[in-house]
Amino acid sequence: MCPVAGFVPNGVFAKSGFGEEMAIPKVAIVGRPNVGKSSLLNWLVGRRVSVVDARAGVTRDRVTALAKLDERLVELIDTGGIGLVDVDQLEDHVTRQIEIALHEADLILFVVDTRAGLTALDEEISRRLHTLQRPVICVPNKTDAPSLEPAAQEFSSLGWPIVPVSAEQRRGKSELITAMLDLLPQELSEDDKAAIEPEMKIAVVGRRNVGKSTFINTLAREERMIVSEIPGTTRDSVDVRFEMDGRVFVAIDTPGLRRRKSVRENVDFYGVCRAEASVRRADVVLLFFDATQDISGVDKQLAAYIAEQYKPCIFVVNKWDLMVGQIPTDVWVDRLAKAFGTMSYVPVAFITGKTGKNVKRLIELAQSLFKQSRQRVSTGRLNRVLQRLLKSNPPPLVGTKQVKIYYGTQVAVQPPTIVLVCNEPSLISSSYQRYLLNAMREELPYPEVPIRLLLRKRESRRVASKIPALDERDEEPSDDDVWAEDWFESTEET
Repeated sequence: MCPVAGFVPNGVFAKSGFGEEMAIPKVAIVGRPNVGKSSLLNWLVGRRVSVVDARAGVTRDRVTALAKLDERLVELIDTGGIGLVDVDQLEDHVTRQIEIALHEADLILFVVDTRAGLTALDEEISRRLHTLQRPVICVPNKTDAPSLEPAAQEFSSLGWPIVPVSAEQRRGKSELITAMLDLLPQELSEDDKAAIEPEMKIAVVGRRNVGKSTFINTLAREERMIVSEIPGTTRDSVDVRFEMDGRVFVAIDTPGLRRRKSVRENVDFYGVCRAEASVRRADVVLLFFDATQDISGVDKQLAAYIAEQYKPCIFVVNKWDLMVGQIPTDVWVDRLAKAFGTMSYVPVAFITGKTGKNVKRLIELAQSLFKQSRQRVSTGRLNRVLQRLLKSNPPPLVGTKQVKIYYGTQVAVQPPTIVLVCNEPSLISSSYQRYLLNAMREELPYPEVPIRLLLRKRESRRVASKIPALDERDEEPSDDDVWAEDWFESTEET
């Protein structure tokens, strides 16, 4: 484990987000607290993106998600409740996030509550929206039955087109989508759609207040995430698209985690689940540490989960500007090596997310790991390496039994997955498997990413008779490779 040298300070970023040149229409979902904005976003997207809770004020940041509406790609933006009184005194932050979303939007969904009826705050919000010169659809949510349709029409006095829906009861979706498509800008061509597909998804994880949201804002070159000294400000996993050197990426900001025994509230529980889900769907994970704090048990839990999911990872020591001249980088590298001994392949980066120092170099390193995770090695090359390793350090005897490894083949990427066919998998100890993994990592084109190693028992002597010696295998995939891939797929299904 070693620091990454040659970081370029203050990397220059191309214009990011879905600006005019990106051309994906943005739809902002706004309204007063607890009218069902997050439920509406989840319903339109078709999966749980925003946390839904009975308490008002759960959503604070702009939560974004791409959705296909009748094959039309749009970006939906959930916002905090307008007029929210926040227990953490973040009203100004929430208001700023709402203002940014409103001014970026191509279309605004103004969500109101049919059951609660028209309120003074609804009227105040409507007056503000009339000043923006943006198309608006008034969406009376919680219109759970036809008998409530007349009550929903009360909101027509606000001067906007009315589309009553019920996100909970799944009513009115097709009518809402039709109304949205009528007001959205002209659709992109297929070539334009392909051009903006993200090259890589990067999950940013870590315990509370280590600077994840500040880092995301630096990437996006705008205030996408609320930044506060109050731990736990981010409560949702939030996707933020950004562009660098002409390529589009997605950064996933996750809630700061704390010890599991401290997870008492629904919001905290959902935060843990969402952070873990973000790790699973990421191509590369950035595990953040605060340079001014010690490594904690939460850090170890996160690292263990990342390793369990076989995700490429970078240990990111943030806020390094506060420690420059006080301790050398080697001290932190040694500290990480001792705390995460089984992840010695993980590179370490030192950045200052607030100023952007070394941030561009960090993304370039993440790209390198992403490419490594997608490398595929021919069976011939893999077995020549395996043969050398077995000769230099053969598997130890287990009692009177000798372990025999007949051959190996790579059957998948992301992560690189290698199947070893042997006489008795149970005889190959975990320590010897680690030796093989570490040694193969040195000779194969994925030195800084996790490798998944699977052991397969030889089925019969008839099958074994068809298996060539390790040094006689061809470069091209053989019938044995096809058999191994079939076995791997069946194992995955099981």
